[in-house]
Amino acid sequence: MTTIVIDNRKIKPSKVVCVGRNYAEHVKELNNAMPDQMVVFNKPSTSITTELTSYHQEPLHYEGEICFTIKNNQIHAVGFGLDLTKRELQSALKSKQLPWERAKAFDGSAVLSKFVSLSGGNWQGLSLELLINGVRVQAGGVNNMLFSPDEIVKEILSYSRLNNGDVVMTGTPSGVGVVQSGDIFTGRIKQHEHILIESQWIAQ
Repeated sequence: MTTIVIDNRKIKPSKVVCVGRNYAEHVKELNNAMPDQMVVFNKPSTSITTELTSYHQEPLHYEGEICFTIKNNQIHAVGFGLDLTKRELQSALKSKQLPWERAKAFDGSAVLSKFVSLSGGNWQGLSLELLINGVRVQAGGVNNMLFSPDEIVKEILSYSRLNNGDVVMTGTPSGVGVVQSGDIFTGRIKQHEHILIESQWIAQ
C-alpha cells in the first residue's frame, strides 16, 4: 500500500517527510533537548499504509500527527497520520549518536487517513485529536507548533524537491505511548471546531 486518497482520488507519493520535536511538551516527555533548528527525516513510500500494527521486530509506539500533501510546492490537503516508532531501537541508536531512520522508516510506519483539500492551502485553526478506546490521549494544533506548516515547507524546499502528492508529517504533541493489539484508535482533524476528518483503526 503506497497510495493515499485525496478528495477520493488515489495518489502515489514519492516520499513522506517528517518533522520531529515540533511540540515543546513532547520534547519534554521524551527528555530531548529543545531544537534550535528543525529536525527533519524521511520515510520511504513503502512506509505508507492504512493498517495499524502493534509489533514490528519490537513493540511499536504511536505518535498522532497533522499531515499535509503538497501541490506545486504549497500545502494542498490535510489528513491524520500515525508515525509508528520503534522506541527501544530509536533510544539505542540515539545513545550511540547514530541515525535513527531504522526506528522510523520501516515498512508500514506511516499510517495515514484520507486527505481533504484545504481552500487556498489555509491551515489556520487546524488541530488533531487521538482517542484510544474512546479516551483522548493526544491533542494539539498548529498554534502549539514550534515551527508552523509554512515554515516547515519552506525549510524542506531549501534542500529538497517536494513532488506533487508528497506527504509532510508535522510532528506529534505529548501523550505518545505503546500500541496494544486490539485497541481502537480514532484520529480526528479539526479546523477550529469543525471536524474535517475522522478515521478509525483497530491495532493488529
